[in-house]
Amino acid sequence: MSNSLKQDIGSWSLISMGVGGVIGSSWIYTNSQFFKQYGAGGEIFGLCVASVLAILISLSFAELATLFPKSGGEVVYGDVAFGKKGALFAGWALLGSYISILAFYVTASSFLISKILPGIATGPYYTFAGVKVYWIELAIGVAFTLIIFIINYLGAKLTGNVQIVLMALLLFLGIVIVAVGMFKGHLSNFWPAFTAKQPVFSSILRFTLPAMTFLTGWESVAILAGETRVPKKKIGIIVVLSIVISAAFYILVLLSSAWIYPWQKTAGMQMGTIDAFKAAGYPLLSFFAYLISFLGFVTAFLTLFTAAPRLIFSLARRHVLPKTFAAVSPKYGTPTHALWLVLVLVLGLGWVGKGALVYFLDMGGFLIALAWAFAPFCLLKIRLTMPDPENQFKKRRLILPMIGGVCAIAIALFTIFPGTPVSLVWPYEYIVLGLWVILGLLTYWYSRNQEK
Repeated sequence: MSNSLKQDIGSWSLISMGVGGVIGSSWIYTNSQFFKQYGAGGEIFGLCVASVLAILISLSFAELATLFPKSGGEVVYGDVAFGKKGALFAGWALLGSYISILAFYVTASSFLISKILPGIATGPYYTFAGVKVYWIELAIGVAFTLIIFIINYLGAKLTGNVQIVLMALLLFLGIVIVAVGMFKGHLSNFWPAFTAKQPVFSSILRFTLPAMTFLTGWESVAILAGETRVPKKKIGIIVVLSIVISAAFYILVLLSSAWIYPWQKTAGMQMGTIDAFKAAGYPLLSFFAYLISFLGFVTAFLTLFTAAPRLIFSLARRHVLPKTFAAVSPKYGTPTHALWLVLVLVLGLGWVGKGALVYFLDMGGFLIALAWAFAPFCLLKIRLTMPDPENQFKKRRLILPMIGGVCAIAIALFTIFPGTPVSLVWPYEYIVLGLWVILGLLTYWYSRNQEK
């Protein structure tokens, strides 16, 4: 086994990985559910708020990625700034977020396929969180997961090239949908944009948590920085560009679906944007929306399945996790043992099915809020304690990323206190969070014993 990951990722691959990691699948059909709960305005303006927060945070990642272009991203920054505790905190938060999203994707693939081939949602099943999971659906999800695993196992270069093709097609379909939706639709379908059940502010704030999960994945640019052939300054630009492109894509596509057809009617449908364009008389664009959902599923699955093992690899390199997870394939240049661990974790959680959608989104949102909040403080500590290095992405003032960090902390705190607009679901999500924290503490205890 080798000790170094191959530097096989070029600029276009890195952009595709960053954007592809964010643009997933569930957002385009779950907007019917979120329109019903928070109104079209609650979801769309909530996404705008979360996007601004993500952009502010990305400034920290951009500067740190130019300083430390190494595999692991925030794990490296946390280690430099605060030692092993910082590395574990950052890595555990990001890893928990990524694993929760990947676990949801195991059965998300079969959910999409069942809309074309409803026959797969038949036969033997089991129930979790009140939702049936058919064995055929689970088998399809496992098969998809194994394909994603194999692509990642064969190297970052192959993964990046696949992402370029998928992202080009995805963005093209999105541009067509937005152009037709905004040109043929009308403001009256969108406004008034909120439900009468919740205040406007509460609707927007409540959606920021799942919105942060939707926006997760651009951090992968920093995580993969050690495997790129990209100049340092350009890495920082790609970090920010990834979230800007992804956020604009989300907001415009969702807005076009509320513009082309009354969102109150879409709220009563099953497949959100997909059904909205069909009901508005555009079956081809409905199919385009379906393809966007499926392509987004594949691109996000690929990116997050690439990034998660790099977090484990980086933690192992810093002796926080067992050193076996720092092993690299001499042929493919990938962290093979870490990849196998991610596969086991994802399949181990993925069986819970679609009924755990809200659990995964909320848990992922909370953990990503912690990870986002931590980056600006890592940057502040490094600025204060390290000699001023040559930094091609440095901004004189830290006010903007610090604002983002404080806001992310506030959202995380509101999430764990019961009774707030963004509280976790009692007791299930608190139990899962507690188990993840305990596992993290045990990991830290293991690393301390390894030093003795």
